[in-house]
Amino acid sequence: MHTHHILPTVGLLAIGLLAGASATQARNYGAIEFAPCTLAPEFSTQSVEAQCGVLRVPEDRAAPDGRSIELAIAWVPTEGEPSADPVFMLAGGPGQSARDSYPNAAPAFRDILRHRDVILVDQRGTGGSNALGCKDEAGENAFTAADDDSLDGATRFARECLAALGARADVRHYTTGDAVADLEAVRQALGVATINLIGISYGTRVAQQYVLHHPAQTRSVILDGVVPNTLVLGSEHAKNLDAALALQYARCAEAEACRTAFGDPRQNFRTLAAELRAAPRTVAYRDAVSGEWREEQLTYGHLAAVMRLYSYAPTVAAMLPLTLHEAVNGRGDTLMAQAHMLMGEIGDQIQHGMQLSVMCAEDAPGLKPDPADADTVLGTEFVDYSLAQCGVWPRGSVAEDFATPVTADVPVLLLSGEFDPVTPPRYGDNVAQAWPGARHLVLKGQGHNVIGVGCTPKLAARFIDTLDAAELDATCLDSLNYTPPFAGHYGWEP
Repeated sequence: MHTHHILPTVGLLAIGLLAGASATQARNYGAIEFAPCTLAPEFSTQSVEAQCGVLRVPEDRAAPDGRSIELAIAWVPTEGEPSADPVFMLAGGPGQSARDSYPNAAPAFRDILRHRDVILVDQRGTGGSNALGCKDEAGENAFTAADDDSLDGATRFARECLAALGARADVRHYTTGDAVADLEAVRQALGVATINLIGISYGTRVAQQYVLHHPAQTRSVILDGVVPNTLVLGSEHAKNLDAALALQYARCAEAEACRTAFGDPRQNFRTLAAELRAAPRTVAYRDAVSGEWREEQLTYGHLAAVMRLYSYAPTVAAMLPLTLHEAVNGRGDTLMAQAHMLMGEIGDQIQHGMQLSVMCAEDAPGLKPDPADADTVLGTEFVDYSLAQCGVWPRGSVAEDFATPVTADVPVLLLSGEFDPVTPPRYGDNVAQAWPGARHLVLKGQGHNVIGVGCTPKLAARFIDTLDAAELDATCLDSLNYTPPFAGHYGWEP
């Protein structure tokens, strides 16, 4: 199961002259020409009016006269008088599009937009920047392929994906280092001296790598769901997920209504896992997107996908005790419907070829299966599949200082969710220890990606304005509460 984020500098004159222009008019920002557009990704009810443009860059900067690619860029103009230093949002994955990710994250930027423009660059290999996406024979992304989850199947998919992409991409040049060079090219083309970075999940790796190589051009950094430079991404996915699920199980054990209605969620999971590992179960369910009734095989892969993806957000993780109880008692339709909905949405958001280019260059050399993970929800499969696919995927180069902790004198605010199943708070602590003046806020009872939670948007905006993480009054976060587990189909008890 594969479930699992150069032009010369020009002056600032254009920004000041066009600050009051209508949002419907085409305009220039530095050397980049923008035109009105609407950011409205599939599977989202949110949309954002913006300005869209492109910047052409070499695919291989060592061969500037070779093939070039277009970077898709969106500019969300400030509501007021623009500051000289815009905010760049760096999306997660690896493999997510910044432009597609932004509409759902837009409320977190409402206060930031009062003073600053927001810039969204689709990282090369994602979105509109020569996306490296591949589908299997059923038209599904590798993240959603559940019929053949063998190592041979994973390797075959990677080989076929590579063959499909070969005519339009040299996949060795779609690493984080290449993305950092692209960000610097965009900064120069916009004609701004410094930028503010907000990295989310894998985007925190991109942000840190940018600071390592361009500290003087970085005004401030916010890291949400921190991936330390020293981390081999994927090496601890299994342990981190089980630790987060244990916290969720404890919430049910502490709530009498949940405990009485559903028993022990951990035991229910183990019972269901043993059954599905022995043999899939035929389940009739209603497709959550189309509404059509279907009959398919419920596999352990579906169960693991729901366990992992629901754990990212406590508001949906609260449904796990109910879902597991129903499935272990013969009603697997809810679990199957949820699995297909989640796997389909995540699969369509992630460009698997780009993800392989990043992980095979940067993480695979340090990956190895840990026998201690065998009894976890994910087991060793994530590592096994990654290594199998990276065995056939061309590997790009990585800077010698890639794993170096950031120690630059750049203001930084780190954000973590207490229940984060993929980038737990200890990762933020790790980065903060080396980074001078760092402040790390851990949000009670929250999961992955927390910049939009509670008063965090106001704290983020104030930090960018003042560059003083220490002075932030974060007591407003004390009002955050734990999400109670469901006690029945109606939700939790009042």
